[in-house]
Amino acid sequence: MHCQTCGADSPTAGACPRCGVSPDRPALSPGMRTFAVHGIGVAAAIGVGLTALLYTLVALAPALHVLLTPPGGDPGRQPVPLAAEGLLSVAYLLVFLTTAALVMVWMFRARKNTDAFPGGRKVLAAHWAITGWWVPVASLAVPCVVMAGIVRDSLDRVWLRVLVGVWWLAWLAFGIADLVTSIADVDDRLRRAEQGLAPGLDQYRDAALRNTLPALAVLVAAAALVAVVLRVSAAQQARIDGAAWRAALLSPAIPPQPVTGPSPQVPGDPTVASPQVPPGPGGTIGA
Repeated sequence: MHCQTCGADSPTAGACPRCGVSPDRPALSPGMRTFAVHGIGVAAAIGVGLTALLYTLVALAPALHVLLTPPGGDPGRQPVPLAAEGLLSVAYLLVFLTTAALVMVWMFRARKNTDAFPGGRKVLAAHWAITGWWVPVASLAVPCVVMAGIVRDSLDRVWLRVLVGVWWLAWLAFGIADLVTSIADVDDRLRRAEQGLAPGLDQYRDAALRNTLPALAVLVAAAALVAVVLRVSAAQQARIDGAAWRAALLSPAIPPQPVTGPSPQVPGDPTVASPQVPPGPGGTIGA
């Protein structure tokens, strides 16, 4: 039998061996709206990869000061590292904001699609796919809960659930490490300013080492998120397209029949009327 949920073929009747769902259950609930997720999923995955790459380059930019500063030179006055760091920072900010919007829109669409999947266990409303990122304290867990629900109702695989956990733990580790390193950099600069010291090679070397941890964390989080987005997008799109194809196959459109002749006249009920008297000679006045 062919499973309408995951598309697997089972040699025996009963629950699907891949997804555990009865093959008789429809892939989509009738009358429920679905959204295309393949295109925006690919765009979000590309954005996530670029964001992680740009952040890593920005985090390791202090190493350029160490590598390009000649002996006895001032690392804070090297034009090439300063220009590269500035351009990378601007590019990272623009790509990060664009990618954040793409990921939130993708999560909202993917979550709305699960409403049309029969048998899903909805924990949070679809709007939490976006608002969950902005609510204080709730943003520490809500996006992960929404993503876990999307994976569970779209394509329940153990390795995908593990990737969701890896993505969220790495994302939290990145946020904490980035905050700690930023505070450390500010404290180091204030301390040097109070002592009247110019930026030195040891300052940039320490900054590059501190930035290694958030850079590694963001790379792990990006890799896990890209894998989840692409796999879920493919599963949902295949399910939606397959349901549309089966509906078109089972319910072909009936072409209109051409009219080849006049419409038959339907006889009406006879009415009672006074009999007509034929007129006589001379009209109504006779002699």
